[in-house]
Amino acid sequence: MSVWWPESGETLIARAPLTFATGAATQVKGMRWFRDTERHDIQNELEGWPEAPAYTAHSAGSTAGRNTVKGAAMALGVAVMGILSSQAGSVGPGRSGKGADTSHDRADEVDDFPVMWAAPGTIARTLPWQLDPARSSQDRYRTHAVITDRRLVIVGFPYVKGDEKRITDELLWETPRSSIERVELRDFKIGNDAKIAFTDGSWIRVSSIKRERLTRYLIEPPEFIPLESLTPAQRTTAEKFAAAQASDARTPLIKRNPCGCFRIEVLAPSTVHASFGHSGLNTVMDEKGTEVPLTQYHQEDFLT
Repeated sequence: MSVWWPESGETLIARAPLTFATGAATQVKGMRWFRDTERHDIQNELEGWPEAPAYTAHSAGSTAGRNTVKGAAMALGVAVMGILSSQAGSVGPGRSGKGADTSHDRADEVDDFPVMWAAPGTIARTLPWQLDPARSSQDRYRTHAVITDRRLVIVGFPYVKGDEKRITDELLWETPRSSIERVELRDFKIGNDAKIAFTDGSWIRVSSIKRERLTRYLIEPPEFIPLESLTPAQRTTAEKFAAAQASDARTPLIKRNPCGCFRIEVLAPSTVHASFGHSGLNTVMDEKGTEVPLTQYHQEDFLT
């Protein structure tokens, strides 16, 4: 394992899988486009990028027939689930709770699906082509985003199915946090997407199965409480928790939640997982330094 780690004095905060997003609405399902600010296709203008399929959105007429069939199938499914749910002990399929069936951005989610919006010379155009599933198969190569207190980094590594600890990182791209203007969560359909907008007006739409873990510290300021600023009881709890994790665990990251509890997170190179990024090594303590049982967590104490 050769995991990318920041230089001395820089704090690694989070790591999670990342790719360009994929259309989910019927007209753009399975597709994505790279656009300039006039909505022209620019994928052939991206320097060093290999060729990829040229997508054409389905017409409204062709989607109507598909939606009719889909609607009938869904109606049948609802009827079947109704019968099953009426039987004692039956359990129906659940939903993640973060997805949404209604789009609030039809131009970029239903009629078109840009994952890059960039004028010439802007930051978004410098993203690595390995983020595109159409150019770099997830079966053979994975890309992760790494968040530090200074920058957003993209790394990639060959993927071997069944060997989740085999990671040999290659640094593909980086940008300072100061170049990121805002991050917007996009919940249409599955709810794994996010829009990252840069200060030069360009933006990208990306997807991650660990979206909240990835975007949390791009949205929240990376301001952690130093161990020496804790009470003796709080520091003892934080250090004891860190010591109980992986042998290469780094100094715990501590933040005060709005409810008043303290969130303790620990990252370690040995816990990086090819499919999920860093493991969620975290706990919560109260103001007295006592670990809080999971059953007593406040909503803001939970990490995803």
